[in-house]
Amino acid sequence: MTTRGVLYVHSAPRALCPHVEWAIAGVLGVRVTLDWIRQPAAPGTWRAEFSWQGQAGTASKLASALRGWHLLRFEVTAEPCATAEGERYSSTPELGIFHAVTGMHGDILIPEDRLRAALGRASRGESELATELTRLLGKPWDDELEPFRYAGEGAPVRWLHQVV
Repeated sequence: MTTRGVLYVHSAPRALCPHVEWAIAGVLGVRVTLDWIRQPAAPGTWRAEFSWQGQAGTASKLASALRGWHLLRFEVTAEPCATAEGERYSSTPELGIFHAVTGMHGDILIPEDRLRAALGRASRGESELATELTRLLGKPWDDELEPFRYAGEGAPVRWLHQVV
């Protein structure tokens, strides 16, 4: 079963751009050349985005391939399909990676065990419930990435398909 999604590279140093393309190509199984444009929200960095189509789980593979590159800000989304819920991955140098399951309308679906753990930490006084919930919803990542998203409005998008 196939799904589709979008990879947003919000900011990458110029020297990292070819490595990002190689990592994506390794996941999709096709040569990748992105249309890089300057990222005004972080002078000296570049941004790119493209839509992809592949098997369920491709978003996870893309996020794993890009994860851990300290100077990279990115997001990967996947639409739900018949065999899998949708997904969203966000990554920033300061916060690391965030993962959320998304429903067919784009809402974040928080698993019961994660909610119970958040309630437990809050009831033990380890944190505030509001803080726990904002983390489960990815708000810290959204707050950090919003200036980069805004700066990318109108950027060109390229469609890529996974070879199966």
